[in-house]
Amino acid sequence: MKRFKQSEVKQIAEILKQDGVISVPTDTLYGICAKINSSKAFNRLVEVKNRPSTKSFPVTCKDIEQIKNIAIVNEKVEKIIKKFMPGPITLVLNKRAEAFLGINNAGIRKTNEIAIRIVPSEFLHKLIEEVGTPLFLTSANKSGENPCKNLDEIEKMCPLLDGMVEGDVIFGRASTIVDCTGHSIIIQREGPVSEKEIKQIYESE
Repeated sequence: MKRFKQSEVKQIAEILKQDGVISVPTDTLYGICAKINSSKAFNRLVEVKNRPSTKSFPVTCKDIEQIKNIAIVNEKVEKIIKKFMPGPITLVLNKRAEAFLGINNAGIRKTNEIAIRIVPSEFLHKLIEEVGTPLFLTSANKSGENPCKNLDEIEKMCPLLDGMVEGDVIFGRASTIVDCTGHSIIIQREGPVSEKEIKQIYESE
């Protein structure tokens, strides 16, 4: 399986534009990404992960403007984004109505919710820019298995990938997931950013 350097961003972007699926390093874990606006890319991601097609995938954006284009961001959520993003935090938000047209889950599951991250990676920001759309980004592993810790593990567990990008991860643990779809926030998964830190910002005037 071809291993790309992060400097080869144009070649990697071309694979994603053609509905390919690539493994990439993030700040938390190794991930697998595909473009969000293609049913073929979504189905390839499902195939690579061996994951039920009824489950949606998290999305990574390059900035707050991209988030606002696909999700509803109120003042309190904006404070969390500005404080902790880019960083090891995932926010579950309500989709904008028009986002259903741009985020293709292959027509299998329609949900008002979308999980979004901004990864602190210059490479990923350049990749999103080259592809021209935010990306689905999920952990590098088969569904139900532990996340892979290196490229050799990824290649063995996910042989249907169209390539892998070299690079190190920092935290080595999954991001904090915060559900912001209701009147108060709910921590769905503990991670590097603590509930106390998040609530401090969310509840501040």
